[in-house]
Amino acid sequence: MRRLNRRKTLSLVKELDAFPKVPESYVETSASGGTVSLIAFTTMALLTIMEFSVYQDTWMKYEYEVDKDFSSKLRINIDITVAMKCQYVGADVLDLAETMVASADGLVYEPAIFDLSPQQREWQRMLQLIQSRLQEEHSLQDVIFKSAFKSASTALPPREDDSSQPPDACRIRGHLYVNKVAGNFHITVGKAIPHPRGHAHLAALVNHDCKQFLKFLSGKRIDHLSFGELVPGIINPLDGTEKIALDHNQMFQYFITVVPTKLHTYKISADTHQFAVTERERVINHAAGSHGVSGIFMKYDLSSLMVTVTEEHMPFWQFFVRLCGIVGGIFSTTGMLHGIGKFIVEIIYCRFRLGAYKPVNSVPFEDGHTDNHVPLLENNTH
Repeated sequence: MRRLNRRKTLSLVKELDAFPKVPESYVETSASGGTVSLIAFTTMALLTIMEFSVYQDTWMKYEYEVDKDFSSKLRINIDITVAMKCQYVGADVLDLAETMVASADGLVYEPAIFDLSPQQREWQRMLQLIQSRLQEEHSLQDVIFKSAFKSASTALPPREDDSSQPPDACRIRGHLYVNKVAGNFHITVGKAIPHPRGHAHLAALVNHDCKQFLKFLSGKRIDHLSFGELVPGIINPLDGTEKIALDHNQMFQYFITVVPTKLHTYKISADTHQFAVTERERVINHAAGSHGVSGIFMKYDLSSLMVTVTEEHMPFWQFFVRLCGIVGGIFSTTGMLHGIGKFIVEIIYCRFRLGAYKPVNSVPFEDGHTDNHVPLLENNTH
C-alpha cells in the first residue's frame, strides 16, 4: 500500500516537471546552431566578467541633514609659510562672538626657507595638478574619499638638501580650536595683543616694525588648510596654493564656507569638514582709497547642513539576480534570433527553388486536355 502511494506521488511530481528531457535520438544539431551557441557563451562570459568587476567596486552615497551640534569646538589645521621673518608676524582667530584665540594655543612658528627644494617643488607640482583635475572632474573626490588613509601623506615633505641659506620665511603650523560660529583667521604684521574692543596687532602701533614687515612680505604658500579631524590622504581646496605678491603692501582674502561632513568607508570613520573657497587679493593704497591691512585674511562661515558620505557595496543577492538575468536573457534571446533567422533563410531558399521550376506553355488537345511537352517538329503549311 505504501509503495502504491509512493508511485502515485512520484507520477504526480513527474507530471509537474517544467523541464522535460528530450531523448538524444530526437535532437538534431546543426552548424548554424553551434555557431550561435559559441557566440552566446562568449557573450555570457564577457558580461559575467564585467558584472563581477561591478560587484567588486564600491560607490559613495551622499545624505544631507541639519547639523544640530553647535556646542562642540571646531578644529582648524594650519600649515602656512609666509615670506617674512617670524618676529614680524602674528596669527590669531577672532569670531563673531568677539572671542579671540591666540596662536600660542596651538600654532608653532618655525624659521624656514621660502624657496622649495627640488623634491618639495615636485610635491607641490603634483598637488596642483590634482587640484586642477578635481576642479574639472568632481567625481574624483569619491576616489579620494575611498583612498583615505591608504594613499601617501599630503603633508609637505622635509627638505632633502642641507642648504646653508639663512631662513627668510616663517612657517606657521599646528591647529586651533574655535567656536562653531563664523570667524576670521588672519596672519598679519606683529603679535596680537588684547584690546577692550576686540584685539590689535603690535606692529600697527610701531611704525618701524611695520616698515620692516613690508620689506619682507613678498609671498605666501598654503601647504595645508583643513577643518575638523585631520584625515591623511584627503586633499583640500587650498592645499599647495602659492602666491607671490607683486606689491609688498598687499592683502590676500579668502571667503570660506565650511560644511560638516561625516565620512564612513570600509577603512575609516571620521568627523571632518569640507569647504568651498573664494579668493580675492588687492593692493593696499590709502591714497587711492584702498584701505586695510596687508596680510592673509581667511573669513570662514559654517553651513547649517551636514553631509554624510557612506561607502556602499552591491549585495551578493543583487549580484546573483543580475547574473541569472544575463545568462537567461542571452540564452533565450539567441535561441529566438536563431529560430527567426533560420525561418527567414528557409523561406528565401524555398522561393528560390520554386522559381527554378517554372512551367512551360501547354499545348491543348482536341478533347480539352493539355500537353506540357513542347513538340520537337512543327509542320509549316504554305
